[in-house]
Amino acid sequence: MFETIFIQPLANLLVIFTNIFGSLGWGIIVITLLIKILLIPVMIPSLKSGEKMKQLAPKLEKLKKKHEGDKEKLAQAQMALYRSEGVNPAAGCLPSIIQLVILLALFQVFNRVLNPESIDQLAKMLYSGISLPPGGINFSFWYLDLTSPDVIAGRLPGVFLALSAVAQILTARLSSPTIKGAKVSAQKTPSKGDDMMVSMQKQMTFLMPLMTIIIGFRFPSGLTLYWFVFSLAGLVQQYIIKRNTDLTASKRQVKHG
Repeated sequence: MFETIFIQPLANLLVIFTNIFGSLGWGIIVITLLIKILLIPVMIPSLKSGEKMKQLAPKLEKLKKKHEGDKEKLAQAQMALYRSEGVNPAAGCLPSIIQLVILLALFQVFNRVLNPESIDQLAKMLYSGISLPPGGINFSFWYLDLTSPDVIAGRLPGVFLALSAVAQILTARLSSPTIKGAKVSAQKTPSKGDDMMVSMQKQMTFLMPLMTIIIGFRFPSGLTLYWFVFSLAGLVQQYIIKRNTDLTASKRQVKHG
């Protein structure tokens, strides 16, 4: 069922775009952007909720100090604040699940497309009227062989692999409260829990990009190209949401100032 609902339609779309643009690389870029666009109705509320959560950080800090030592009252006060501000802390769960499902499906598609030995299996998945390019799939894109890792001289990450990591770092910095501010806030509280949270936040900012590079040394660069475009589109999306949220917050401050 997973193959019929997710893998097969994505495989057919990828072949269609590859036929249109004459390159698997452009096919991957177009299908990635298409998926990002289709996910906008699901992602925008999640991103807006994340930005509101960041803006609530000072108020949450006050509640933490007010109810220090009483976790139950703190939780109740936090939920009351979320309700009054129209924020849903769990808003990011559904988009994350949907993205994971699509990522798994695309991984299966790319694994078959980027493996010359699986081309026959791919051909059997195509709908009537859709066929592979007459001359075969063009696996070349810029300097990449999309079936091989994006690695320079076998030791250094290639351009797309490195840019994927950079895009993830920038997105993490945009989507999380500033580490410096969180560190100052943590130092004001006697609990070590805040210090641990700040430390984890700093580690996660660089852990995922590092994992991307490590994995990228082993996987075909076609997957790296997908991850780069997906990360870059996410970064642009996050920046637009942040800018609009900040402008809205500034207007409110001026109005009530």
